[in-house]
Amino acid sequence: MNIDQQLLSIIVCPACHGELSPASTDGADELVCQGCGNAYPVRDDIPVLLVDEARKPA
Repeated sequence: MNIDQQLLSIIVCPACHGELSPASTDGADELVCQGCGNAYPVRDDIPVLLVDEARKPA
């Protein structure tokens, strides 16, 4: 995942405004919210910060 660290420091979860941390699950890159647990996909190094696209926590 090649997301600029400066960008990661300013973007937040659109659902709860929590901090996002990079993760890789089953070979897919995503940003996981430390607050609500939603996981947002990263496609072509671009975070898709849409609540409808998020994988909900188990």
